[in-house]
Amino acid sequence: MEKQILDILRTNSRISAKDLAVMLNTSEEEVNATIRQLEERGVILGYDTLIDWEKTDYDKVIAYIEVRVTPQRGQGFDKVAERIYQYPQVSACSLMSGSYDLFVVVEGKSMKEVALFVAEKLAPIDSVLSTATHFVLKKYKDNGIIFNRVSKDEREAVVL
Repeated sequence: MEKQILDILRTNSRISAKDLAVMLNTSEEEVNATIRQLEERGVILGYDTLIDWEKTDYDKVIAYIEVRVTPQRGQGFDKVAERIYQYPQVSACSLMSGSYDLFVVVEGKSMKEVALFVAEKLAPIDSVLSTATHFVLKKYKDNGIIFNRVSKDEREAVVL
């Protein structure tokens, strides 16, 4: 049942325990107990809201940054990743396989603000060898949710 709860919460974190219980054919108490255990074990770390920033009056720029680093002796990539993810501009930081080491998501009010963060904070870190910044121009899908879905016109044409 844990996996089913996690799958449902991943797509709709606002669903009620009552609705989950109906969907999973169990009691609301059992659902609440399972969610509480998942939170206590650190499986559920938080509940996120997906926002389409283009539909607001707020300025928001998102950049995906590929970072090549030199791993530190005895600590690997963890220490440099920890230093990077402490910045409030960093919304995500992951160790990757492939041609770069860390994948960093940075948010700012403008491209210039993000570029200054990379130039003044990220690139000067001793272990950082290089960065490649990619600005998000438009989101089509995020976290399984499609943005700007165009609804089909279901009306039938009438010919007179």
